[in-house]
Parts: sequence; C-alpha cells; structure tokens
Amino acid sequence: MPAPLARRIIGCLIVVLPAVLFRLTGFAPDPVLDLVVFGAAVVAASFLLAWAAEAAQKDISGALAIAILALIAVLPEYAVDLFYAYRSGSDPSYEQFAAANMTGSNRLLLGLGWPLVVVVALAVHGREAVRRGQRRPTFLTLPPDSRLDIGFLAILAVIAVVIPVLGLIPVWFGLLLIAVFVIYLWRAGQVHDDGEPEFVGTAAYVAGMPRTARRSTVVSLFVISATVILASAEPFAEALVSSGTSLGVDSYFLVQWLAPLASEAPEFIVAVLFALRGMGVAAIGTLIASKINQWSLLVGSLPVARLVGGGGADLPLDARQIEEFLLTASQTAMGVAIIIALRFHRWSAVALAAIFATQFFITDTTGRYVLSAVQLAIAVGALVIHRREVLPTLAAPFQRPTRGSGGTADGASAPAPATRGGH
Repeated sequence: MPAPLARRIIGCLIVVLPAVLFRLTGFAPDPVLDLVVFGAAVVAASFLLAWAAEAAQKDISGALAIAILALIAVLPEYAVDLFYAYRSGSDPSYEQFAAANMTGSNRLLLGLGWPLVVVVALAVHGREAVRRGQRRPTFLTLPPDSRLDIGFLAILAVIAVVIPVLGLIPVWFGLLLIAVFVIYLWRAGQVHDDGEPEFVGTAAYVAGMPRTARRSTVVSLFVISATVILASAEPFAEALVSSGTSLGVDSYFLVQWLAPLASEAPEFIVAVLFALRGMGVAAIGTLIASKINQWSLLVGSLPVARLVGGGGADLPLDARQIEEFLLTASQTAMGVAIIIALRFHRWSAVALAAIFATQFFITDTTGRYVLSAVQLAIAVGALVIHRREVLPTLAAPFQRPTRGSGGTADGASAPAPATRGGH
C-alpha cells in the first residue's frame, strides 16, 4: 500500500476510534461531546467511503457500477434521515426531523456545491486561457448526454411540488419516487463512456494498486466505513436533537444543516478536486446526480421507513416542513432552468449562491414563501428564454442516450477529460 494512502486511511481510523469506543462501552457523557465524536466519525467514514466508491470504478463498469455507487455514496445521509423517519413511527416528536436533513442537504448541493465547482473550474480554465493568449471563459458547456440527468431532475422537480400541496408523503408516492430512481439507474447505465475513468487524490492511489490488493482494499474500506456510519447514525442523530436543547439552539436547524455538512463534506471535496484539475463538467455532473438520488430514492424511502418503524402509511409534514419542501423544490426548478441550455454561466453561479445565502436571513414563513415565489419566477423566466430546450430535456429520459462526450469551458481549447466520477 502506498505510504500516502496508508497515512490517510490511518488518519481516518484514528478519528473514528473514539466513536467506536463510545458505541461499544455505551459511554455518553454529554450530548455536545457525543455530537462531536460521532459527527467526526461520520465525516471520516464518509471519506473512506468516497475513496472506495471512486476507486471501485476501476473494476466495475456500466449500470452495475452506477447502481452500487449511487447507493453507497448517499449512505451517510440516508443513515441519519432514515433513522429519524423510522423513529417517527413510534415517536411522533421525530416527525419534524424526518425530512430536515434531506431539504438542507439538497439546498446545500445546489446553492453552494454547484456555484463552488463552477467558479473554481472557470478560474482554472481562465488561467490556462491566459497562458495561451486566449480570452477567459465565462461559462461551462455541458455535454449532450447531460440532458438525461437534467431531464430526470426536471421531472422530479415537478413531482416534488406535489409534496407541499399534499402536506404529507404517502407510501404510494414514495414507491413512485423509488421507481423513478430505478428507471434513472437503468437509463444511466445505457450511457457509454469515452475513455477510462479519471481518478483524483487518494482514490488514484487505490486505483493504481495491483488488482488483488486494490480489490481487497476497496472491499475493506466499504465494510469499515459502512459499519462505522451505520453504528454512528443513531447516536449522532440523537446528539443533534439533544445538543440543540442543551445549547439553546434550534434542534431542527442543527439537523437540517450540521448533519448535511458532515455527510456532504467528502463529496464536495472530491467535486472541487475535479474542478481544480480542469474537470468542471465531471464535478457538476456528480452533484446533479446526487440531487436526483435525494429527490427520488431518499424522499421515497422516508414514508417506507416510517411504516417499518410502526407508523402509518403516510409521513405527515407540519407547516415548517411544508415550507422547507416548497423552498427546496422551487430552488431545484430554478437550478434546472438555469442549466437547461447546457451552459452554466459564472453569473448564474454567483446568483445561485446569493439566493441560497439569503434564506438564512429570511426566517419568517411569509418571507420564505416569497423567496420560493422568487425562485419559481426566475425558473419560469429562464425557461421562457430557453424554451426550445424544454421539450428535448423532458424527452431525454425516454430516449436512447447518445455516446458521452466531455463538455468544455467557453474559451478552453480542449475538452474536459472523460470520467465516470461517482456520486
């Protein structure tokens, strides 16, 4: 095993060790300490998971890789969210937290993740353009096969609006969303990639190992990280609620934003690393795919988890959750409308980040409904401007995907390297 890889894995295991000891001994001295210990374990295990999932592409190809990676990559977030949904089946006080992690993570991906990788990628391409005596790029051009993901996300954005209208998530609706996810995996598996996967950072060390050593390392990382995440999910989720009470902080706020920061950190770092290497298209592609996973499999699994936990056939949403779902769905619609023409402008990235930041200063219900209306108005305006792209995008999930090709930054002379970058 390469020395840099060994050091990074050992470093993560050291961070995980206190959580393992806490879990095995039942030691729980303070909710805030539990939050730090188990939260750090989730972050460290998520890094192990991300490295293993990316390196696994060396040995697994096609639809099977997409299915496995899509399920594995979202394990940290699912473990926390599904715990709340499951627990709400026997304790109604947990109903308010069931979808909190999902709405926070979803908005974090689009409001912070998308703009971050676009700005970084354009800056990298800009330096290269200046070196070649060319003008700086102002937008990323996504490849034609991105319409498949954008089309699925557009369909899910429309379906998502039904949730706040119903005021609950029925099991039948959840099963419908899960079916959409399965169809998405099947359609994505039909896309043919050009070239070998491009590996970044630690995953490159794993992928570069001899086959037997590589496979055993990947399997070991999967087993260790999954075990730590599943073992830490319950105490971490409980500590989020208890810490809010002891610190005088809104528990819902901690569940909605602190948990996603822990679970999404590795994915954000991998995406930024892609962007720093001039692979902005791959970076934004991973984050778009993550939103599809969240709006389909994660949301669809919530009422199922509650039913398994002893609850009814519906996951009820209170007024705050309805407000959060509407804000999240309208933001998704806005994001889809902005990239529907397969171009992601710098000014669009800045606008997305600014609107995302605004929500933290608008805390009253009326203000948030107004913000949702503003996001929908922007979406409608962008769709009118790009109206010729609407039907091809909506039809993409139902058409045979074309062979993939790397997108570019406007002004860059070379396409981004081909990649099957995982979620």
